[in-house]
Amino acid sequence: MRSNVLRQLAVALAASALAVAPALAQGRPVRPVSVIADARMLVETPQGHAQFPLYVSADWNAPQPTVRRAIVIVHGRLRNADTYFRTAQRARELAGVDPASTLLVAPQFLATDDVSAHHAPGDLLSWRGNAWMAGSKARSGVPVSSYTVLDDIARHLADRRLFPNLKTIVFAGHSGGAQVLQRYAIASHADELAAEGIDVRFVVASPSSYAYFDAQRPDANGAPAAFDASRCADFDHWKYGMEKRPAFIAGRTPAQLEADYVKRRIEYLVGGNDNDPASVSLDKSCAAQAQGAQRVARAQSFYRYLQTRHADGLNQMFHIVPGVGHDGARMLTSSCALATMFDTAGCAP
Repeated sequence: MRSNVLRQLAVALAASALAVAPALAQGRPVRPVSVIADARMLVETPQGHAQFPLYVSADWNAPQPTVRRAIVIVHGRLRNADTYFRTAQRARELAGVDPASTLLVAPQFLATDDVSAHHAPGDLLSWRGNAWMAGSKARSGVPVSSYTVLDDIARHLADRRLFPNLKTIVFAGHSGGAQVLQRYAIASHADELAAEGIDVRFVVASPSSYAYFDAQRPDANGAPAAFDASRCADFDHWKYGMEKRPAFIAGRTPAQLEADYVKRRIEYLVGGNDNDPASVSLDKSCAAQAQGAQRVARAQSFYRYLQTRHADGLNQMFHIVPGVGHDGARMLTSSCALATMFDTAGCAP
């Protein structure tokens, strides 16, 4: 009798843990960052204003007539914008471009734990855990989406009083940052910048998952097929699909979002050795597993999915970077990344 009760209690506790796991994944405590970026961008909303931290390679609040290109490099789940800023500097050096012509921007999406640990001002934007990855609203400062912050960065760069000769903005990210940018490419207002004569590009390197536009997912051979929802009830919920998508894109249908998305210039990259299904940083939720067992498989399947739906061609490319595992610095300084970011000679096979 006692053993039956204990077994029933164990089952109940396990079920309860599974039920709250998604919430904990967004809200669990994280290790605070070692440093918060010293530059600030003012974010103004109807609810008030806040400050957002970032690294910038020059004073972007003063006119910069020599700047023709801006690289916005987005960190991953560790929120180590300083490391990614150094990677951007290395990429610019490898590309051999004039530093005065290329502005580097590394935004820092802080967790609430970072703000507490550093005793930062209350108007500094921060998010609960890694909720910023899905475009969620900030928990401190003002309740603004992380994608709205990226929009604000783009609008600041598009200000002709500050950057009269800017021609190109490149958003580049690896891992968690690439997850953000793949979704941001769906939600962004890049068309507005195109009307200003600014070319917007994205480098999406080795994310854990992608946002699909319908209920298809890869079958055993990696080909798109109808997915059995009984295997994972929330497989098509945002940020993995179009169901329950947030307010900032809810006004557009999945078909409209997809039509805009496939016009974006996007370079998908994945390391050839980034194929470990047990990787610590890999999203192992059932919604992510529905896209494949590991990052190489998920990347290949998503690009195949897009190709199948748009046989007339995409403004997008996919490359496997041979010999590279889950390494942001190597991915974002690879020849394929440099080609998109700086228009260098090309992407090595």
